[in-house]
Amino acid sequence: MSPHSEKTFPSSMSSAMFLLILCKIGLREKLQTTSEKMVNSSLSDEEKGIQDKESKEESILAMLGIIGTILNLVVIIFVYIYTTL
Repeated sequence: MSPHSEKTFPSSMSSAMFLLILCKIGLREKLQTTSEKMVNSSLSDEEKGIQDKESKEESILAMLGIIGTILNLVVIIFVYIYTTL
């Protein structure tokens, strides 16, 4: 092997490398532009209170949905047992 010999890649490998480099460059540019657009937004106390109230309501509704599902399953089991006897 001579010191001047270079590795040769198949054409599909070189085109794949080219596409990866293009994607990397595009991603870098996109990240730079989005970081410039980022704005520090702080919520006021009123908005935080509203969000806390909404999250509490959502958690209550989720709990009621879970309880209702469990009760429906219990009823289905009892009806199945009753009808098979």
